[in-house]
Amino acid sequence: MKFIFEPKETLTHAEIEAGLKSVVKDGVASQSMLTLTAGVFLIAFALKLGASNFMIGVLMAIPPLTQLVQIPSIYLIEKYRLRKTIAVYFAGISRTFLLIIALIPFLFVSQTALILVIIALFFHTTLSAVLVCSWNSWMRDLIPISRLGTFFSKRLSYSVIPAMVLSLGAGLLLDFWEHRYQTNAVCCYSVLFALGFVAGIIGTYFISTIPEPKMTHPEENLKFRELITQPFKDVNYKNLLIFLGSWNFSINLAGPFFTVYLIQRIGLGMTWVAGLTVVSQMTYFIFLKFWGVLVDKFSNKSVLSVSGTLFIFCILGWTFTTMPEKYNLTMPLLIVIHIFMGISISGVALASGSIGLKLAPKGKATAYLAANSIINSVAAGVAPIFGGIFADFFTKREISWIFKWTSPDAVVSFQTLNFRGLDFFFFFAFIIGLYSIHRLATVRETGDVKEKIIINQFLELTTSRIRSLTTVGGLRYLIQVPSLLKRRKKRRGSKNNKLSDKVE
Repeated sequence: MKFIFEPKETLTHAEIEAGLKSVVKDGVASQSMLTLTAGVFLIAFALKLGASNFMIGVLMAIPPLTQLVQIPSIYLIEKYRLRKTIAVYFAGISRTFLLIIALIPFLFVSQTALILVIIALFFHTTLSAVLVCSWNSWMRDLIPISRLGTFFSKRLSYSVIPAMVLSLGAGLLLDFWEHRYQTNAVCCYSVLFALGFVAGIIGTYFISTIPEPKMTHPEENLKFRELITQPFKDVNYKNLLIFLGSWNFSINLAGPFFTVYLIQRIGLGMTWVAGLTVVSQMTYFIFLKFWGVLVDKFSNKSVLSVSGTLFIFCILGWTFTTMPEKYNLTMPLLIVIHIFMGISISGVALASGSIGLKLAPKGKATAYLAANSIINSVAAGVAPIFGGIFADFFTKREISWIFKWTSPDAVVSFQTLNFRGLDFFFFFAFIIGLYSIHRLATVRETGDVKEKIIINQFLELTTSRIRSLTTVGGLRYLIQVPSLLKRRKKRRGSKNNKLSDKVE
């Protein structure tokens, strides 16, 4: 077994292609690990251990806040310049803590178990932050810039299929286990974390098979403090950091509480919660390729402006799923929201990941990408803590608008809007999200085009794909309606121009 993985001066085309295949395989394994040990299942696990809204906020704040460890990680990477060695060892050690979390429910009860889970999660994510820092810099030098969008869409799409299967399977298992073994229902989460640990170790093996190109020496030798502050002196990159910071604050103010909302406010079981997650993952998978094509053809910024706007309107849509409680349209609305969340977040995930890599200068990627992660981490970490602190306050507050029609024969009234509890967070997240999209306009990127062009291209890619899949004449005609209307509009315009020329 190698203890040190030496980087190579140059990599052959075959080595790069083999390395990219290993990057995809690691993506599948790592996404499987995250599916079982983060997100909805981690929150549901904490709720089973008796976590309050504040504790949920703290739990969700730990992963992003521990990314601040990337600051000293830069020094470690710049000093030893062995990114692969650092990534492999820190991946292996950090993922061992998932096995420790799996054992906690068998050894401790309730609040003690919850505190120990939080501590173990802290060590897991802290060590993972060092991995992320070395990984970002490593991938910046390995993956060709011209293929960033297409490659990451491929990596993400390959990762989504097992994630969907695992999500639905885990949801069914949890509901079955709780129905069968009510007193030991929390132990089923241990099974998920143990499986997540196995997936994580498999991912670590694939990381060890990826070749590492030798780090480019910077043009000038900067002190560590100057290296850290350099990205903030780059005006364009600073604008990107402001956008990403405000964006991450907005989505993390609402995102961690979606699962809490579904379980506690709407009263759904884990099968339904996992099923809705799968709906999002399915549309995420389907539309990744389309966004990847648009990122490579135009720019990350253009894709972000469209997909980001759609996503924040999905967040606003959550406020209408209760009026003020569950009603007839709750489930259909949740399904529609999750469909569009999947479509939009696939574009956001792809473009927000690529834009930081693309705008980071070669030879300075470690510091630039670390600054990116630091800003995102602070914003994403502070937001759920704010949410946890104020959740109970807003639970006792309510805004209600009622439409009322009074006539001699009858009185008709119905709710038009109702905010209570977590609804306020969804609305605040929507407002902050609008501000972040405004800040995105200040970022400069090659290939940037207007949102209208991206929307038209996206619709053309989507409809052409549907045409190739269906032989139903009526559906084909329905798909062609937008393009037919455009052609008629153009013809009318050309006729009007000819008439005006004759008049003149």
